[in-house]
Amino acid sequence: MTTALDRTLSALADPARRQVVELLRERPRPAGELARETGLSPPAMSRHLKALRQSGLVEDTHPAFDARVRVYALRPEPMVELMAWLEESERMWSQQLLAFKAHVEGQP
Repeated sequence: MTTALDRTLSALADPARRQVVELLRERPRPAGELARETGLSPPAMSRHLKALRQSGLVEDTHPAFDARVRVYALRPEPMVELMAWLEESERMWSQQLLAFKAHVEGQP
């Protein structure tokens, strides 16, 4: 079964989706603006936004003045889980490197 972390990593594996995340870090944006900023066609952007929505990284809303427009914004929860996993991985590798250093320094 796929975990939320797997979905996050899978979504971020694509450079275009990472670029969208970088743009959304600045502020929420409509899909059309994201397509223009990234140089992607609207259908290609739609596919990337769908993947980002399914991963939980972004959410979309409709402004009250026009229900046809979708404005995308980042959701923090998937990144919080990713950061926790990275911190745990960093702790494990730091312990491994310290143990290796102690082993090497203990050798004549």
